[in-house]
Amino acid sequence: MSLAAVPVQAAPGAPAAGEAILRRQRVRESAARTYARSFPIVPVRAHGMTVEGADGRRYLDCLSGAGTLALGHNHPVVLEAIRRTLDSGAPLHLLDLAAAEKDDFTSALFESLPAEFAARARVHFCGPAGTDAVEAALKLMQTATGRSGALAFTGAYHGMTAGALALTGNVAVKEPLPSGGEVTRLPFPYGYRCPFGVGGDAGADLAVTYVERLLDDPSGGVVAPAAMILEAVQGEGGVVPAPDGWLRAMRRITAERGIPLIVDEVQTGVGRTGAMWAVEHSGIVPDAMVLSKAIGGSLPLAVVVYREDYDGWRPGAHTGTFRGNTLAMAAGAATLRHVAANGLAERAAAVGERMAARLRELAVELPVIGDVRGRGLMLGVELVDPAAEPDACGARPADPALAVRVREACLARGLIVELGGRHDAVLRLLPPLTITDEQVAAVLERLAEAIAAASTAAPGSPGSTGSPAGRAGGSGGGTAGTPSDGSAQATAHGSAHGPAGAPRVRGQR
Repeated sequence: MSLAAVPVQAAPGAPAAGEAILRRQRVRESAARTYARSFPIVPVRAHGMTVEGADGRRYLDCLSGAGTLALGHNHPVVLEAIRRTLDSGAPLHLLDLAAAEKDDFTSALFESLPAEFAARARVHFCGPAGTDAVEAALKLMQTATGRSGALAFTGAYHGMTAGALALTGNVAVKEPLPSGGEVTRLPFPYGYRCPFGVGGDAGADLAVTYVERLLDDPSGGVVAPAAMILEAVQGEGGVVPAPDGWLRAMRRITAERGIPLIVDEVQTGVGRTGAMWAVEHSGIVPDAMVLSKAIGGSLPLAVVVYREDYDGWRPGAHTGTFRGNTLAMAAGAATLRHVAANGLAERAAAVGERMAARLRELAVELPVIGDVRGRGLMLGVELVDPAAEPDACGARPADPALAVRVREACLARGLIVELGGRHDAVLRLLPPLTITDEQVAAVLERLAEAIAAASTAAPGSPGSTGSPAGRAGGSGGGTAGTPSDGSAQATAHGSAHGPAGAPRVRGQR
């Protein structure tokens, strides 16, 4: 990696740029803040995949707003839609009144959905976060079925409000709180750490058999539920893709027993997994889909789309003040159409496979990489202790301390990568769909360097974050003020340019 892109140094004795802002954030904001702890930077400009901090350093952003920024930061198509809406004089806040922008967004959304699903679908605009859409979907199915319980999976993440948190698998964030409702927890097919200790297709088959027999067992303890909710790729759970055959089995099992199936596409939607919607890989048609993040074109927006058969709500059954975000609807419609028109989902599939292949090669060189998995541009690298004994499936214990050091080493090299997974030991890669080939190479180079440096350095040593400490910039020379980090581009597919021991929670809804 070139060391030419060196940030401008502050004058001796002067505070670094943005330091005062970070200090005030630490004093004023709650102890629940998360990303701010991982990334002590103050972004001042961003374009495409590149974020520039107040100190002049530039970073390649592989977090993308936890998957929100399908087109990256400040994409021209999104900015034009926002400016057009602002210049039109359209109301920016409309509750759930009819509006041209809402009608256009709904049209763009229905055009993007699987045809069989869209043909008989209704959409409900929720509060502007995925967790509220999960709450709405659950309430909808409870109303339609007259039942109260739900089926959810190990490793699941569905949000932080009461009902969504009850469905979520993370124990640490649930322990201090009262129960959010009756939820039956089912095993998710996690090949690397198989809940049945066998892995592969056999593990997925056992997961199917377990669900089917549990639901049919009159002494199994499961009262007929209002719904099953699942993710086609678990994001916060460690980037664990569900096998297509298992998804089809869950659809069959729920259909045969009259259980509505809700698929949470908050993080997987809008091309992220190599298809516009992750359900398309398996071909299943759910009863409801929960959508947020990228559908707002970087602005807050959340909806639940469902089969019209379930539309038994009374007026006001699920309301919210901020359901009429005109700017988000305009930006979202523009994003959906741009992704479709430019084949960005297909590009995500191709680029993601290329990145995964290189990461698997890297795993041979670096035994701390236990597993590489994902779908499209939703990739996970699980870090392990290579000296420990493997389990029955060949998986070694997760190494969360190493993962933290790798994240720090990545940041020092100008790469933003966040962690996830059961033990916070999975490096999660969520680059924008507009990532260029040059940026792909830079991401892989920096990540490889960071893993190698962090895995050979003792915890807390200067080498654990790379040398020289705090370096940033690109792989192609230049200075901190020039786009030497792979940000200069103009392709057919992109734009030009806690306290120790505390539970960590990301992917806020």
